[in-house]
Amino acid sequence: MIGIYISGKGRKHVADTVIYLASIMMTVPSLALYGILMGILSALTLPSIGFLPVVIALTLYGLLPIIRNTYTAIREVDPAMIEAGRGMGMSESQILTKIKLPLAVPVIMAGLRQAVVMNIGIAAIGAYIGAGGLGQPIFRGIANYRMDLIVVGAVFVSLLAIVIDALMGGLEWLATPKGVRIRRKR
Repeated sequence: MIGIYISGKGRKHVADTVIYLASIMMTVPSLALYGILMGILSALTLPSIGFLPVVIALTLYGLLPIIRNTYTAIREVDPAMIEAGRGMGMSESQILTKIKLPLAVPVIMAGLRQAVVMNIGIAAIGAYIGAGGLGQPIFRGIANYRMDLIVVGAVFVSLLAIVIDALMGGLEWLATPKGVRIRRKR
């Protein structure tokens, strides 16, 4: 929704600011962000260890690829297509829902796919602050000098990322309107 909003006419300054802030978020190392969130959540008397800070961190990290791709995809729709819609009497909301978004779906889905796969790796680090998950064997292996646990954890996290990436690719294909799909040569 943020990407759709900032792609509107006259919102270039807002878009630049939002994308800049999301880009800054990506530069913060995940352990540092977990630490910052733990302090903030603790001050708010919310659970500061485990699931909540990890979910907030993953949400923040996932914003940039989704917002940037949504904004870019909508802004890059061929102006002739938009003008054709106007010529047919479409309102701005109809142009958005019937022209811009359908044409932008592949790029938006690519941003979502990137965010999900990236967050799998970041979520594994969440085990360090008690969130559990596939990162646990890695951190147990590090703590106990057990290379087998480290490798098993790393392999499972990697396999999960690969499988989810493939599934997201299929979802991207299904979500893309038939007329917009790129046919691949075999």
